Amino acid sequence: MIRFVGAGPGASDLITVRGLKIIKEADVIIYAGSLVNKELLEYAGKECQIFNSAVMTLEEVIQVMVDSEEKGLDTVRLHTGDPCLYGAVREQMDILEQKNIPYESCPGVSSFCGAASVLNLEYTLPGVSQSVVITRVSGRTPVPDKESIESFAAHQATMVIFLSTGMLEELSKRLIEGGYQEDSPAAIVYKATWKDEKTFLCTVGSLAMTADENKISKTALIIIGDVLSRGRYERSQLYHPNFSTQFRKGVSE
Repeated sequence: MIRFVGAGPGASDLITVRGLKIIKEADVIIYAGSLVNKELLEYAGKECQIFNSAVMTLEEVIQVMVDSEEKGLDTVRLHTGDPCLYGAVREQMDILEQKNIPYESCPGVSSFCGAASVLNLEYTLPGVSQSVVITRVSGRTPVPDKESIESFAAHQATMVIFLSTGMLEELSKRLIEGGYQEDSPAAIVYKATWKDEKTFLCTVGSLAMTADENKISKTALIIIGDVLSRGRYERSQLYHPNFSTQFRKGVSE
């Protein structure tokens, strides 16, 4: 059995209980290089074989899985955050299906959740934003034209932008072309929940300058939106005394 496991956003104690149990029982672990906290590997058994996928191709990763399966070993593919976001897992799963090798997934806490916790931020403030756009800037690997930064920016929803720290001048330009202002609230969260995490509140127009001044060039999330301003927002109806739910009858004024 191949088990895809989300390692969480960084801190070793933010992996799920299920994920930790799977790691402890693994015979083979293939982990995603510097993106996964190596403290998690300390929970592996003494006989566990450990491979760093940062120096491997897809074909080499699959070969380790195939070899392990032939030996009747339990293999863990340990991805950062939750594998469903920028984890390149579908291509692995498709090959495993072609080879009739069983697999399953264990979700993890995504770094976009970790970033919110670091900032004590709610992405979906009533009356401000009720949607979160998770995306990235097109770089060495493309993004579909229909998912351009400009098109998403036009909605003025909360945006969480992955894998784009090295292209912040372009990102700012495209956000402004899409409808944001230069002084629209923004944040840079470096290595959320890791011991060396850093956060910087800034504006859309000052993203590149803020990153340069603080020597941030990778492993950071960019957050855009009015939820960062912590200004006016509407009270949640769910807990309003006049709002009835299945479990509580509202009291009219």
